[in-house]
Amino acid sequence: MQMAVTLLFWCLTATLLLGVLRRSLIWRSGRWAPVRWSGLLAAPKRYLVDLHHVVARDPFIARTHILVAGGAVASILLVALNYGLMLYVPVLDLAIRLAALAMLVGALLIWYRRWSPPARLSRGPWNRLPFSLAAFALGLLLLGILPIAAILLALLGGLELALGIGLNGPMKHAVAGLLHLAFHPRPERFTGRRSAALRPLDLTAADHGVTTPTDFRWNQLLGFDACVQCGKCEAACPAFAAGQPLNPKKLIQDLVVGMQGGTDAAYEGSPSPGLAVGAHHGGPHQPIIGGLIEAESLWSCTTCRACVEECPMLIEHVDAVIDLRRGRTLNTGDLPGKGQETLANLRETASPGGYDLATRYHWATDLNLPLAVPGRPVEVLLLAGESAFDLRAQGSLRSLVRLLRAAGVDFAILGSLEPDCGDTARRLGDEAGFQALAQRMIALLAPLSFQSIVTADPHVMHSLKNEYPALGGQYQVMHHSSFLAALTRDGRLRLGRSLEDRTITYHDPCYLGRYNGETEAPRALLGAIGLKVTEMARSRLSARCCGGGGGAPLSDIAGERRIPDMRMDDARATGAALVAVGCPNCRTMLEGVVGPRPEIVDISELLAQALEP
Repeated sequence: MQMAVTLLFWCLTATLLLGVLRRSLIWRSGRWAPVRWSGLLAAPKRYLVDLHHVVARDPFIARTHILVAGGAVASILLVALNYGLMLYVPVLDLAIRLAALAMLVGALLIWYRRWSPPARLSRGPWNRLPFSLAAFALGLLLLGILPIAAILLALLGGLELALGIGLNGPMKHAVAGLLHLAFHPRPERFTGRRSAALRPLDLTAADHGVTTPTDFRWNQLLGFDACVQCGKCEAACPAFAAGQPLNPKKLIQDLVVGMQGGTDAAYEGSPSPGLAVGAHHGGPHQPIIGGLIEAESLWSCTTCRACVEECPMLIEHVDAVIDLRRGRTLNTGDLPGKGQETLANLRETASPGGYDLATRYHWATDLNLPLAVPGRPVEVLLLAGESAFDLRAQGSLRSLVRLLRAAGVDFAILGSLEPDCGDTARRLGDEAGFQALAQRMIALLAPLSFQSIVTADPHVMHSLKNEYPALGGQYQVMHHSSFLAALTRDGRLRLGRSLEDRTITYHDPCYLGRYNGETEAPRALLGAIGLKVTEMARSRLSARCCGGGGGAPLSDIAGERRIPDMRMDDARATGAALVAVGCPNCRTMLEGVVGPRPEIVDISELLAQALEP
């Protein structure tokens, strides 16, 4: 019996390795990306710490995963030691049974979860997984007790893992997931830093984004295979909730189909709203858009990164979407809605709305704002961004100027020279347009001397802080809430009046929270003027998007509901009379909600009301 177990172990191991080899050939069909072999040594930490940090948000699943995955890994390693190396030590058999028992308990918990599963979970082959895992665990428990039954059960369950990677089964994620953690496209995510900057294209090398699956980098293809189809991205996606034709889980699974060839007929999860399953097909060298994925799905994404934030396998959905948009925009110029008009405006006027830049600071003609000039160092360079052309946002900017002056901040503006930062162009896939605007801004800032850049627009902040460095622009950039909070802590900004009679909730902008991790400074400022924030059901890093990012208002893909309407429902549920915001895009989207609703007000306006007389 012992020799039979040894033979079974090595046969299953060989099958697994052949499957990994087969799948790796598919991954290698993608574009070149650096191979960091040190990631293999870091994989255990990334699995036990970084991955489980996300999994732990659902305590039941976290405990289940520890039991089943921990028990499986421990039992397999012990079998490899005792039977693979033919030691046949009785005490190791006992250790195998203990590990198998933990695995069996975990398998039973998975079965319980799938007895009445949440809608986001995929069914089909995934429903057999708890039985396969239980069979493998039972087989190991029966070693030495019922030899024939033990071998048959271990074989039945072991085939799930051994064949899973090669035949695209549910247990594919176990191997692909570990390799994905080792060779992740964004290894900096495991250093404790937020990583959300888009990778610049080398436009001189004719890198025009992604049109076929093999245009993705090889480690992106590997990352798609790591998906466990848990649907947490689906549950977090504002476009999916609004009934727009996008399900991020389905999008990733479509890309998996594309890199190996076939149709989406075998998909057993929630479809993209309004799109039938089974009508899409593709292959490694075939166009993705129009074959596997509809263009409307691509343009429904708000780039809010809620999917990325919730994914337990740390898959980069937004990077895939932007790569596909780049392929679409740079190669065909086919954009929906006002996308083409906006990009044309940016090329001609350096403003998405086609405005004359000389009018950017008309809101401040009576404020005598100093212009930044070479040779005159200032503490802060204030960038107004595109909100300077919006009447309501202009009031917020005037409040911000009042606060800076009250704190004695030496600041200056770019005036009529300030171009758009390029965020909209980049999110719409126009990488060439973004790089041109970024280089224009970098050249404009080069001769100026300032300590930091402050802006009330998180999109401007993110671009200059996180995406310009790859093009040579290195700056300290702060959102106005972070800067004002620092001024308050240092005693430079004195807020004397209390507004504690106002009931308020706070909406976290995606590009401030999920993109840059800033959720506390706005709340600290509101608390400093006596306001107690009543949190919405989805707040901070899990906040619902307003629908204003990623060029979504320009593409204007129809759904069953509008995303800002859903966010306003979240706000109404708190009973607050005010919704504080820290982004001009969020303000525009939320103020566009019709019917009775709370008042929308920027943080800077509230602080200006509370200034000491």
